[in-house]
Amino acid sequence: MQLTRYTDYSLRVLLYLGTQPQRLVTVNEIAENYDISRNHLVKVVNHLGNLGYVRTIRGKGGGIRLSRRPEEINIGELVRHTEGDLALLECFNLESNTCPIVPICALKGVVAEARRAFMAVLDGHTLDEVLGNREALIQVLHIPVHVEKA
Repeated sequence: MQLTRYTDYSLRVLLYLGTQPQRLVTVNEIAENYDISRNHLVKVVNHLGNLGYVRTIRGKGGGIRLSRRPEEINIGELVRHTEGDLALLECFNLESNTCPIVPICALKGVVAEARRAFMAVLDGHTLDEVLGNREALIQVLHIPVHVEKA
């Protein structure tokens, strides 16, 4: 199973923001540090905002930040929100299915079981867990360290 680039970018945005809970981050900064399309990332961030994962602040000095604590963001839930259709085989979609062996096929059940197992693993983890290496992420992505002024 391969997740879409959209889901990949959604996860990357949340990981990035999770390393910087104390400040607002711009879409440009994230796009530059991951070397990905800003335009595509704007759509991803917009959707994450609509879903309640991030809070966006417009205007000068604006940016984005997580709107939930990392331990409240479930990876499986995010994948379901960003993937849309998790139909791994044509026969999972009864409207577009053209496979003639559907009525007798045992493969569909095996693949459905695999999908459930895949999602169960993702459901068992939060953003906080995958941020256990925050310092390494900050170094690899060259995220600027901001010190709060007193």
